[in-house]
Amino acid sequence: MPSKFAIGIIFTICLIDSIGFGIILPVMPSLLMEVSGTELASSAIYGGWLLFAYAVMQFFFAPVLGNLSDAFGRRPVLLLSLVVLGTNYLIMGFAETLTLLFIGRVISGIGAGTMSTCNAYIADTIPVEQRAQYFGLLGAAFGLGFIIGPVIGGFLAEYGSRVPFFATGAMAFVSLLLGFFLLPESLSKENRRKFEPSRANPFAALAQMSRFKVVFGLIGVMFLYNLGHHVLPTVWSFYGIERYDWTPREIGYSLGFVGFAMVIVQGFLIRVVTPVLGLRWTGVVGLCCTIAGFVGITLAFEPWLAYLAMIPMALGGLTSPSMNGIASSQIGPDQQGELQGTMASMMSLTSIISPPLMTLTFGSFTGTDAITYMPGAPFLLAGVLTVFALGLFIRATQGFVLSETATDKQ
Repeated sequence: MPSKFAIGIIFTICLIDSIGFGIILPVMPSLLMEVSGTELASSAIYGGWLLFAYAVMQFFFAPVLGNLSDAFGRRPVLLLSLVVLGTNYLIMGFAETLTLLFIGRVISGIGAGTMSTCNAYIADTIPVEQRAQYFGLLGAAFGLGFIIGPVIGGFLAEYGSRVPFFATGAMAFVSLLLGFFLLPESLSKENRRKFEPSRANPFAALAQMSRFKVVFGLIGVMFLYNLGHHVLPTVWSFYGIERYDWTPREIGYSLGFVGFAMVIVQGFLIRVVTPVLGLRWTGVVGLCCTIAGFVGITLAFEPWLAYLAMIPMALGGLTSPSMNGIASSQIGPDQQGELQGTMASMMSLTSIISPPLMTLTFGSFTGTDAITYMPGAPFLLAGVLTVFALGLFIRATQGFVLSETATDKQ
């Protein structure tokens, strides 16, 4: 079994991936306005369609990567994903047209498997009763990246809107080197299964997961939860500029604050809360905090109120590790990759629907012909979706106990 050193490498890869993602957020509006030659509201809509293109590819290819990792191991799939990720950011850095930006996102969506493969790696190596805490640790890596990445991105933006993309591409290739030279395989040969092309698509993968009642319900929860949660990467930068007249550096600071709070919640607080409340009630608390955060941002007319609302939003970080911990406890070792691929595919489906929905909502309530001026409208919509997610989570996990096995739940 891989050592704690290997888990440290997985954490580092997730951290670098998150730093790279965070670096580009403050400058994405500037790059889109530069390439498209349009105003902020129109550029926000282009940004939504870029995420849409990425998500369509991930929707179809995430189950392929998940099934490949169950058949050939986590390591080769992770390395492939990092190659694709680095290539995408270089393409976007050099792009002079919207077409080239879209090509980069399509390529990236095909190979997007870093986080889901890292989650499968954790499921391979960590006992079931501790997985939520380690899933939270990967979430903390993502949060830590949000502290470092946006702040770096805000400073690098002063040297040009493309510089952060080149820095992100370089970081992806650093992760590739770490994985290639230092990361052992986690999936033993006896726990692998034959790759079946008929199962390597989102519909067949979802049919496989429907055999597990709790898991199938949680996939529905994740769909609704992420449908709302995508408002943050999709709209936050545009929202900050529109409502508070923030600069790229100020956007970076706000995202860094969120990242710091996420590190506290997923790196430390979840280790205290989960043993006390259990996985189910930890998820309930996380969803309730998410709702409170969205409502707070909707009503925040001053920057300090937005920062205040980010605190319950960060506490919502309890949600995903608890759901992942419950789901992985219901699945055997030879299907952990398929599980993570299916969840990644369903989350990417929300990325297909949510970015156009959220950016169009933002544009409709902030443009010159807006029905009524309300920059926080997308966050209000996200809060409503999370209310539905909470109701489904309570119903899907009713009667859940950690000792239940995948066989019991079929």
